[in-house]
Amino acid sequence: MSPAPHSVVNLDYHPNHPLHPSPLDWRDQAIYFLLVDRFDDNRPGVPAYDPLGTPVGRDPAQGKRFQGGTLRGVTRRLDYIRELGFTTIWLSPIFQNRLDLDDTYHGYGIQDFLRIDPRFGSLADLRGLTAAAHQRGMYVILDIVLNHSGDVWGYPGGHPYFYSGGRRFPFGFWRRQDPAAGFQREDAVWPVELQDPDLFKRQGEITDWQDPAQARDGDFYSLKELNLPDPRVLDTLIKIYKYWIVNADIDGFRVDTVKHMESSATAIFCNAIREYAKRVGKHNFFLFGEIVGDDALIQEYIGRNSRIEGTSERFPSLHAALDFPLYFVLENVIKGLADPVALRRRYEAFRQVYSDHGEAGRYFVTFVDNHDQVGKDHKRFSAGSPFPQQTVLACAYLLTAQGVPCLYYGTEQGFDGAGPDDRYLRECMFGGAWGAFDTSGAHFFNPGHPIYRGIRAVAKVRAKQPALRYGRQYFREISGNGQDFGHPRDGRCTLAYSRILDSDEVLVCLNLEARERHDFITVDRHLSAPGTHLRDLLRPDRTFAVVEAGGRACVQVGLAPHEVALLKVD
Repeated sequence: MSPAPHSVVNLDYHPNHPLHPSPLDWRDQAIYFLLVDRFDDNRPGVPAYDPLGTPVGRDPAQGKRFQGGTLRGVTRRLDYIRELGFTTIWLSPIFQNRLDLDDTYHGYGIQDFLRIDPRFGSLADLRGLTAAAHQRGMYVILDIVLNHSGDVWGYPGGHPYFYSGGRRFPFGFWRRQDPAAGFQREDAVWPVELQDPDLFKRQGEITDWQDPAQARDGDFYSLKELNLPDPRVLDTLIKIYKYWIVNADIDGFRVDTVKHMESSATAIFCNAIREYAKRVGKHNFFLFGEIVGDDALIQEYIGRNSRIEGTSERFPSLHAALDFPLYFVLENVIKGLADPVALRRRYEAFRQVYSDHGEAGRYFVTFVDNHDQVGKDHKRFSAGSPFPQQTVLACAYLLTAQGVPCLYYGTEQGFDGAGPDDRYLRECMFGGAWGAFDTSGAHFFNPGHPIYRGIRAVAKVRAKQPALRYGRQYFREISGNGQDFGHPRDGRCTLAYSRILDSDEVLVCLNLEARERHDFITVDRHLSAPGTHLRDLLRPDRTFAVVEAGGRACVQVGLAPHEVALLKVD
C-alpha cells in the first residue's frame, strides 16, 4: 500500500494484511509518552551520563532547536521501555512541520498531514516501529492535531492579527519555500483539500485564553485554526487519520487541544474513527484527549455526551481524557505540601458522576509530568526536590490508583528540568546538545537508576494484580495509636487506600514523610480479616498482622522514609 502524496481522494483504506488487534481493556496498559526529537537518535557510541564526570554547560538556544531524535531511535529503545513495565508508546506528532523552521521539533505545527517529517524518518520507519512494538506485546499511539495547522499562511501585510470579537479577517497569502509555479511539497498546506482559505476560521490569535469563544475560534499563537464546523474540513481530517491507522497499524490517537474544538466536531471525528477501526479489526482503538479543565468540562467530551448540532443524535466521543483534575493536586499531596483531602474529593466526585465508580478509571489517563505542564510553572516533578524517592511515590500512585497510568520520558531518570519556558521540560534522553542536568553529549538510558528500579517494581506488581487495574478505590483512615482513627489532615502522613475487586483487597501505603512511620491503617474486615496476615508484594519477605483495634480491622505498617508498600492477604 503506497501513500498518496497530495490528496485524500485516492487513499486506500483497505488493509492488505491483518492488523494487530487492540487490547481488551486499556487499563491493562501503562503508557510511556515521549517527544520523538528528544528521545533517541539511533547513534551508537554515546557515553552514559556520569553525575560526577559529565561536563555541564549547555547552550540555552539549543532547547528550541531540533536535536535529532528519530523513529528508529524509538525502536531501538523499546526494550528499555518494556523492561520498565510500560507497554504502550505515545509518540509526539510525527507529521511534517515546516522544514524551514528549526523550532517545530515538538511536531504540533503540521504542514503536511500525509507525510512523516523527514527529520524523524519515513513511513517504513514508522511501520518498523509498530511492528517491533507489536512483537513485544506493546502498542503505539499517535499524537494527532485536529483544530489547527502549522503557520502555513499569513494575514494581509504579514504581521500578526489578534482576535477581535469574532471578526473574520481577510486571507493574506500562502507561505512558500519554492518559487516554482504551483505549490511544492514544502509550500502551503497538504493535502490539497485543505488549500482553501475558507477552510480556516481567520479570526486572529487568541489574547484571552479564558474566553470560550476565543479558545474555540482564535488562532493558537501563530498556528492557524481550521474551520471544523465546515464538513469539508472534518471529512478531510477523518480520511487522513483513517489512512494512518491502516497504513502504519496504529493502536490509538491522543487528540491535542480538545477544548479548543467544538464538542460536536470532536464526537463526529471520534465516532467515525471508532467505527472504521472496528471495521478493520481494531475493536478497542483508543481515543483520548487533552482537555485542560475540571470534571464538568471533561464530561462534555467523554462518552455519549456530545449532541450533534441541528439533530437530536448523540455520538460517542472520546474514550478517555488526560486527568488534569488529578494532576493539579497530586504533586503537592505527594510532596507533603497539601492536605490529602484534595485527593479524596477528586474521587468522591466519581460517585456523583459515574453509576459504577469502580469503572471510572477507564475514562482517565493519569500523569504527573508532561511536555508543557499546563497550568503550572515550567518544571518537572523532580525539580527542586531533595528526595528522589518522592518521584517513585508519585509514579507508584499513578500505577496503583484508578486510571490508565502515563509516564513522561525522563521522569524515571530523575529529570528535573525547570525554567521560564517549556524547552526546559524537553531534555534529550540521548544526549544531544540539550541533555538533562545542563549537559550535552551523554545518554540517560540507565536501567540501574533507583527511580527506574522503583517504578519497575511497582509496575510489575500492577501487571499481576487485577485489583490495581480495575478495582474500586477507597482512601483509608489511619491512626498513630491504634485507637483514634481519621483521614490524614496534612501531608505529614501515611497516605493509604485500598483497591478492591471481587474478593481481593490490595492496600497501598505511601509514606509521604522523610522519617519512618508506623501507622495503623484501616482495612476491609470481610476481605482482610483480623487474624490474617498481609504480605508486601514489593517485599515478599515481610508480612503484617491484621488486628482488631479501635472498633475496626486494621494493620500496623512500618514504613521507611518515602517507602511504598503494597499489601494483600497472604
